[in-house]
Amino acid sequence: MTLAQLTYFLAAVEHGSFSAAAEAMYIAQPSLSEQIRRLEHSLGVPLFVRTNRKLVLTEAGQLLLPRAQHALAAAKEAAESVRGVRTLTGGTVTFGTFSSAQHLLLSDLIADFHACHPQVRVRVVGLNSSEVADAVRDGTLEAGLVSLPVDDRGLDVGNVVWTCEAVYLSTDPSRVTAPPTAERLSEAPLILPEARWGNADPTRRRLLERAQEAGVSLTSVVEVESPALALALAARSIGDTISSLPLAHALGYMDRLHAVSLDPPLHETFAFITRREAHVSPATRVLIELATKHLARLESPAQP
Repeated sequence: MTLAQLTYFLAAVEHGSFSAAAEAMYIAQPSLSEQIRRLEHSLGVPLFVRTNRKLVLTEAGQLLLPRAQHALAAAKEAAESVRGVRTLTGGTVTFGTFSSAQHLLLSDLIADFHACHPQVRVRVVGLNSSEVADAVRDGTLEAGLVSLPVDDRGLDVGNVVWTCEAVYLSTDPSRVTAPPTAERLSEAPLILPEARWGNADPTRRRLLERAQEAGVSLTSVVEVESPALALALAARSIGDTISSLPLAHALGYMDRLHAVSLDPPLHETFAFITRREAHVSPATRVLIELATKHLARLESPAQP
């Protein structure tokens, strides 16, 4: 039994003949008759008494009629329930970003998306990139913008859409006279962000790899969760930190902090992720397109 067969059945009831129903449905009369014959065969009973004047419902046809009407109404209601998602006049877009994106990107991005599609609800979660990857993988979030590398099991990782430099920042100009190596970082009074994720954080992981290659270990005088808080503490001379240069500029700390590249320079790369082979909703595709345009305008400021 198919919805098309039920549709033809109701048309035949309404119009009183297969030929009139076929004309109303804009199909050939033999095609409509064949579909109703298949419906009767699947049910095992005739639905009409064929007469020369008009189709007459059998007892089985009379029993099927209200249920066929209900089934088609339910199918129409089901299609209507997702229309808002398809036409961007409803639904919710769920998106994850790296934690400091709120200072660099999200305000303008969400404002632009809402201006274009005010009836679509927006749920944007700022997390560590590793946590965003886990949430996209288990379906909690539909897509995300993350700092690479992340565990890509079950994920589709797009092309790199933005790159910025992570630099060494200190209020003491004598500490930034030369690019610090891994050996120097092991002796520095570091304030490190991403305390909860530690070396699972993409940037922390790359710093750890450098330290291991140099045969040293990185320790911190202070470890906090937020990159913004690490910058705030560094600006108060509690210690030095490693952070993206755009973030330090965006938060207004470059009037108190001096910056220098690492040796070798450390560039953070960002890409969009989705669950592998998952359907991405139209709203999420639009949000990704807008975010890509905003990131293209988010140039990394020149190092002082």
